[in-house]
Amino acid sequence: MHRLPPLGVALLVGLALPCAAPALDYVESSQGLVPPSWEGGRTELEFSDVDADGNVDLVSIGDHGSPYINTDEHGIMVWFGDGRGAWSVYQSGNFGYGGIALGDINNDGLIDAAYGMHHNYSSNDFGDQILEAALGDGTGKNWIAWDDGLATSGEDWGMFCTDLADIDNDGDLDIGSNSFGCCAGVHVYRNHGDGTWTQSFGFLGGNSGMEFIFGDINADGFMDFVAANQTGTVYLGDGSGDFANADGNLPGGSSTGRNGPSLGDIDNDGDLDIAFKGSSASLEVWLWNGIGNWIRAADGLPSSGIATTQLNDMNGDGWLDVIGLGNGVLRIWLGDGGATWTQAAQINFPSPGTWSALRVGGDVDHNGLPDIAAVTKQGNFPSDYNRLRVFRESSQVGALTARFVSPRGGERLAGGSIRFIDWMAAVPPGEQARAAIELSAHGPEGPWIPVADGLPDGGRYQWRVPVVAETDQAFLRLRVTVGAEIVETTTPRAFSILPPTAASIGEWTGGAGDGALAFPNPSGGGVRLLLSGGREEIVRVHDTGGRLVRVLHGAAPVWDGRDERGGSVPAGVYCATRGGKTVRVVRLR
Repeated sequence: MHRLPPLGVALLVGLALPCAAPALDYVESSQGLVPPSWEGGRTELEFSDVDADGNVDLVSIGDHGSPYINTDEHGIMVWFGDGRGAWSVYQSGNFGYGGIALGDINNDGLIDAAYGMHHNYSSNDFGDQILEAALGDGTGKNWIAWDDGLATSGEDWGMFCTDLADIDNDGDLDIGSNSFGCCAGVHVYRNHGDGTWTQSFGFLGGNSGMEFIFGDINADGFMDFVAANQTGTVYLGDGSGDFANADGNLPGGSSTGRNGPSLGDIDNDGDLDIAFKGSSASLEVWLWNGIGNWIRAADGLPSSGIATTQLNDMNGDGWLDVIGLGNGVLRIWLGDGGATWTQAAQINFPSPGTWSALRVGGDVDHNGLPDIAAVTKQGNFPSDYNRLRVFRESSQVGALTARFVSPRGGERLAGGSIRFIDWMAAVPPGEQARAAIELSAHGPEGPWIPVADGLPDGGRYQWRVPVVAETDQAFLRLRVTVGAEIVETTTPRAFSILPPTAASIGEWTGGAGDGALAFPNPSGGGVRLLLSGGREEIVRVHDTGGRLVRVLHGAAPVWDGRDERGGSVPAGVYCATRGGKTVRVVRLR
């Protein structure tokens, strides 16, 4: 790390990590989590900066007590974080008992929600289906149902843990969810961008452990998922919205499947590996071998006592660690790529400590390391009840630092698809940080093009991957600013950007999203132009001075970089338009 002081601004350049990973130490930070009180049974938690103030919030739709069953919990519950470890709650709606996922489902820049539930008791559209989506207004307090077509494929008992991802690479987030118990099954619904949804994959039957997580397991550019379900755990996607089971040689699970699954790139090879609770309550870790099978990497991990797992880089050393919770004890084992695991921390919960929810990942106090939220049961029957707690890693910040959480390198991302960029920044106490992200398609030296600027330091940005010439040398650069000080870091390894998929192109020509796409872009050759413009079939290409350069015909014409007289145009920026849609095209020669 070194300092450059251009124009009086201190610029810290490099990976921006501490010289040595800190020893992990956790303190409880649960002030403001009660009320509401909880009752019992399973639930799901998510970290997200719902109100975009730069502080991580905590979100749930509650346990069996929601809504108003022996408790005061109800609807979407957002505990707003203050950036120091304290919370204040706001509750919306008359429903609950289930799981939730957060993301921008209508691409308006605001956080929305998708959730599966068992208590769809609402008397209005917000909360009357067992699988729903709702649009947020940026406050975390107001939600509007956006759910036509969801829960229409035989789900008649209850859905639960839910996730969001762009399964068809068309530029919007789709929904997946797993059943509450037996037997509503697993369901994935495609987002049509207008508040309507259609199931693309699903099945009924099978007992369920309720968890559901999206991720690109085999690094082919298409989203896959894992589910704790008796019918199978790992399902690989084909990019069209269909999925096929790929459990391969994974050991069997319990009567409700392989419970407590989590996904992460343990060996830093670009694909995703899996941790889960084994049939004897062992902590199982298996690496994807790249050709459809799995390699066990759990030596030294416990053979019993585990109920659920999480994967995360807890000490910021660049390797994922594994977290196991069971029998009232949470333990963290540090990883080195899957060869060895070293226990580094332990948190004990009041008896009986039965697990109801676990989430690791949000940096609630801006010290650059992930924190922990858990719901466990405490007390003795009949007065036992769930309790929500947050534990923050307590390392003190000495200097501004930053690191990427994802991408980590080796991923393959399709142009036009939605992915998430995640980071963590260690910010000196009392300071407020802003973040900017840039992309290079040509290696870590650039040239760099802007992705986003002026972001709050909430640690996540929903990114529409640009359509560029296919590359395996893509890097992101993160700049975090506090006052006059800037820290800069890049993704630790290259990732790939692929051409748009057929499903993505079909959506673009049909007018989904913002309806303006050119690929590859920048380009020194032919550029395909996809612009939705009603019945208009003509695409007009202008230079930046407004001079008409070329007229093209067809739904998705290719511009070869020539003008109307057949001559090559100079390198530079051009604008292609159809109807009211415009896309900038960069010619490299």
